[in-house]
Amino acid sequence: MRKILFTLLILLLLGEAYTFILIRSSLRPMNRWWKKALFSFYILVTLFTWGCLFMFRSLLMGDLSHLARNIFLAFLLGFMLGKIVIAILMLMDDLRRILLWMVFKLFPKTKRKISSSSHDIPRSLFIKRMALITGGSMLGGLLYGMSNRYNYQVRNIKLNFKNLPASFRGLRILQISDIHAGSFDSHESVEKGVLKIMEQKPDIIFFTGDLVNNKAEEFKPYIDLFSRLKAPLGIYSTLGNHDYGDYIKWESPMAKTANLEELKGMHAQMNWKLMMNEHVILQRGEESIAVIGVENWGGRANFPKYGDLKKACAGLEEKNTSFKILLSHDPSHWDHQVTKEFKDIDLTLSGHTHGMQFGIEIPGLNWSPVQYLYKNWAGLAKENEQHLYVNRGYGFLGYPGRLGIMPEITVIELS
Repeated sequence: MRKILFTLLILLLLGEAYTFILIRSSLRPMNRWWKKALFSFYILVTLFTWGCLFMFRSLLMGDLSHLARNIFLAFLLGFMLGKIVIAILMLMDDLRRILLWMVFKLFPKTKRKISSSSHDIPRSLFIKRMALITGGSMLGGLLYGMSNRYNYQVRNIKLNFKNLPASFRGLRILQISDIHAGSFDSHESVEKGVLKIMEQKPDIIFFTGDLVNNKAEEFKPYIDLFSRLKAPLGIYSTLGNHDYGDYIKWESPMAKTANLEELKGMHAQMNWKLMMNEHVILQRGEESIAVIGVENWGGRANFPKYGDLKKACAGLEEKNTSFKILLSHDPSHWDHQVTKEFKDIDLTLSGHTHGMQFGIEIPGLNWSPVQYLYKNWAGLAKENEQHLYVNRGYGFLGYPGRLGIMPEITVIELS
């Protein structure tokens, strides 16, 4: 982690140096007074942002409102990513120029040929302009993405299973995941999402973890809101990695334990059946299906493995249930254990990744930086007869917005 942070800091400093040069170069043709005014504005904004970066923790822990904190985070993240992008593009150009210099030194005739045949915009100038535009677009894009943080999208999926009992054909499952109530700054906007969930009229609702960012108290303002959710076959939920309070310091182990117990109580208060390494059988006539729920189980080394799928499935063999649905917060669980050791689980529902809240999803192209960390990061995956669906998340964490990857309400119809 320290190496990553050090690398990012070096890229930031390089990006700052490159940006200074690029801005000064771009302003050169302007009127002297305009040049001074714009350059002074740039210097003030840069100094202010670096000051905020160094006081990051104290500002976040201060008395900022949710909205002010979210704007602050979006601007700071856009600023940092923009400078890093500029640094990478300019480093690539400098490397190209060094290589060309070496070639020209070794083969002088090559330089004369290139100079005489090229009438286009100089490549370095093009890269400089592209670096500035890309860096600025990154900042502007992330600020714009704040407007999408409550832009809930309903995704309808139909899945066919040969072994689905006849009485469960047409079952409408609604999945939400990663509420992260501690990030919300608009009760009214969250309510619109809850109303949209109710409009889908599902037979059953599954929530796949991360109710809060760190503390149970974050969810208190929203208990009444989410208590409105109802479904004929009930609401079933699991815990995500953030629900355990592992990412903050507690005054004592007892305080951390009490926080988790309070969070569990909130699930019960809303009539959500919290699945703690256990299963339930859903009956329709003489036919049944199993819903299995495990605590957080992360395939990556830095995420805890609280889940116990063997324990959750214990006794299922005797119940003669042919169709099984698993609720497991982290999709890497499916890759690392479910498809290898539990091949009779038909459908796994996960969340966790949020699609990194940043990416491109258009016909023919699905991309997000999170795909370099998670094989299955959003949407549907299939291996043999087993299916996985990864929900893109209801809330947001860290970056207070969504750019290209919208918050999701999933409706899955089984047939």
